[in-house]
Amino acid sequence: MAERATGTRDEHYNLISVLYHALQGGETSATYEEDAGQAGDQELADFFRKVRGQYKEVADEAKKLLGQRIG
Repeated sequence: MAERATGTRDEHYNLISVLYHALQGGETSATYEEDAGQAGDQELADFFRKVRGQYKEVADEAKKLLGQRIG
């Protein structure tokens, strides 16, 4: 398997990257959801809640896969 300059296997690095970005996306979506709610735009708040849920699913799957491969 190929390794990055850090010595981390590419597939581990990639999973960690996806996990990080999914968590960041979820956090950002929560902020946008709150903003939309404060603005009284329930449709947009619902959209960002849905997006946050999708990011959570991706993060959960990435954590599971990472645990199987590192653990």
